[in-house]
Amino acid sequence: MIKAQRGTKDILGDEIPTWQWILDNAKRIFQNACFQEIKTPIFEATELFARGVGDSTDIVNKEMYSFCVGGALKDSTSITLRPENTAGVVRAFIEHNLNRQSPPQKFWYFGPMFRYERPQAGRQRQFHQLGVEMFGIKEPSADAEVILSAVEFLKSIGLGDLEVELNSLGCNKCKNDYRNSIKEVLKPYLDELCDDCKMRYEKNPLRILDCKNEECQKIFELPEVKKVILADYICGDCREHFETLLEYLDELGIKYSRNKLLVRGLDYYNRTVFEIKSQNLGSQSAVCGGGRYDGLVEMLGGVPTPAIGFAMGVERLYTIVNKIEQNKTDYFVVSQNTKEALKLARKLREDNKTADFDMQGRKWVKQLEKASKVAKYAILLGEDEINQGFYSVKNLSTGEQVKINNLKELC
Repeated sequence: MIKAQRGTKDILGDEIPTWQWILDNAKRIFQNACFQEIKTPIFEATELFARGVGDSTDIVNKEMYSFCVGGALKDSTSITLRPENTAGVVRAFIEHNLNRQSPPQKFWYFGPMFRYERPQAGRQRQFHQLGVEMFGIKEPSADAEVILSAVEFLKSIGLGDLEVELNSLGCNKCKNDYRNSIKEVLKPYLDELCDDCKMRYEKNPLRILDCKNEECQKIFELPEVKKVILADYICGDCREHFETLLEYLDELGIKYSRNKLLVRGLDYYNRTVFEIKSQNLGSQSAVCGGGRYDGLVEMLGGVPTPAIGFAMGVERLYTIVNKIEQNKTDYFVVSQNTKEALKLARKLREDNKTADFDMQGRKWVKQLEKASKVAKYAILLGEDEINQGFYSVKNLSTGEQVKINNLKELC
């Protein structure tokens, strides 16, 4: 037997109502905030992610599904199944000259992403993300709008125990000063860092702070190291931006805390970065992550454009929300006259009712047994009903049965 690949999962019928409910809430919340839906291709040029996400990230170095197409090797093109969607949305923003439209440009998306990593609860190699991206607004009001949209969506699906963790990485100058300080204080401990952190030390020292290795964490807790990590390197403008954002969150009543170790896992972030956490997930508490990426549009060939966004994994959300039961069929036609049953099912469907019938013409008791499991009502269509032109309708919850002469009399 051929099974689904490790790290992938079939989403079956009894799970679909909850998935659809999550998506319906996302569509309502985001569109009410004037985010337009955008759909980008599942695969893009590998270069897009190498340049956009960053060649020092685990995603690019270890987790991308990339392959060559185009025949002869010298003529081949490397494409990658998207590991995240921000780079793709930015590519679409540039390609379609959306910068010429009045800001802000606000988008939301839903779709599958792909990363080759160790499967675990709520995390698969093929997974689905919901996210938003906003372009054109440099003011902290955009940061507040994006965080508010995420919080309102999460509340709409029943997550009320939320806290936003925030940090400011500052502008490019702030980040460079912070990087240099991190490198300087960690230099004596370089040999003790894990292999990944040794590579990050050269390419992107801030990513070291995102390391979960226990030995690295011990080094971060050393007083002389911790003092540098927790120091505030952001300039006056960046500090004003961050403090104004906190004022907006206070005004909105959004619970938050600052986490100086929060750097996020992608290279393109600057200034505001954030995660939203839910206690329902225990140690794996983050349900949403995002931040500013003011330099990414220019880095990928567009005009300089401030931008901010977030993404959240739907599989993880599914594990913690209340499940929605699958709706029962409105009517099940019980009849041993398959032609008449088929015709009646069509009439009901044309009237926007859900309807099914027994395709095998089984005995009445078997058909009624099936109807009681899947439908709200059974329409009994025997010889008397067919010959005399009426319908017998049975309420499968109460057992009450009535005769009607016209389908318009149906509930």
